[in-house]
Amino acid sequence: MRTAHARVSQRATDPDAATEALANDVRFYLNQNPRQLPSKYLYDALGSALFDAICQLPWYRVTRAELALLARHAPDILGAFAPGDRLVELGPGNGAKLATLVAGGLPPKLPIEVHLVDVSDAALATAARGLTGFESLRIVTHEATYETGLLQVSREAGGERRTMVLFLGSNIGNFDPDAGVAFLRKVRSALRSGDSLLLGADLRKPEETLKLAYDDPLGLTAAFNLNLLVRLNRELDADISLEGFRHEALWNEEASRVEMHLVSRKSQRIRIPRAGVDLTLRDGERIWTESSYKYEPIQITRLLERCGFRVRSQWVDNDARFALTLAAGD
Repeated sequence: MRTAHARVSQRATDPDAATEALANDVRFYLNQNPRQLPSKYLYDALGSALFDAICQLPWYRVTRAELALLARHAPDILGAFAPGDRLVELGPGNGAKLATLVAGGLPPKLPIEVHLVDVSDAALATAARGLTGFESLRIVTHEATYETGLLQVSREAGGERRTMVLFLGSNIGNFDPDAGVAFLRKVRSALRSGDSLLLGADLRKPEETLKLAYDDPLGLTAAFNLNLLVRLNRELDADISLEGFRHEALWNEEASRVEMHLVSRKSQRIRIPRAGVDLTLRDGERIWTESSYKYEPIQITRLLERCGFRVRSQWVDNDARFALTLAAGD
């Protein structure tokens, strides 16, 4: 019988510090040209739930393609795992991908550690619940940024235990090219010889396909984007009217990225007291909330090699245009 295992939780910051960080980022990025808001703040409890719903839409094929690749290649990915080895997922979402990988690639009684890293405690709780049915897993959650959580895990490394970091869901696409290189180099520096990285990345596809994925007919992506304003109202005492903004998704061919924006429907003044923000937006002025860069498979290989990894295997869903890449840290 499979038994549930206790969740060990580590928190990097207290709630007041997290609110202060949000306020500082909002103040800084809204005063940039163009105005921006960091995409990580899209994922509060409601935002995470909306994103889970987006992943079920027929127009957003990333999650289904990735789950299929994980199920098909789980033995190749985890076949060398031994007792005490560790899986570390950065941004685990609802835990379905990791559960799929573990179910298909590990013997039922193999004792390993699973570390989940996310800034959202609600997301961590959901992901941890999705794994408690697996025997012999020790589940540790880290309420922290990716970098801080990975540092916590690396400090605990010892002996001959190997670590595999999972960065799935095309999260790497939310980094601009220079930031992506810097981030992957940090991941590489946290790994030892014998450790590895499993990277998911969305690939380039027709513009109309991308527009449907990021501006779906049901309006879930629009709600996901607009919920960022709800969060500012709730957590920073803002007075922003949702009716004053609309969601917009654009394909930037030159940069190979989808951009999400909140577009002001009129000239309006917005105040965010706890962030010290008081500004006027023009009719049609945009707030840039997310970028999602798209790759070709060879670009992923070159990116990883540039960051000190050696690519061992790459699996591509040519229909949905999605790639999983397994790279060694030695």
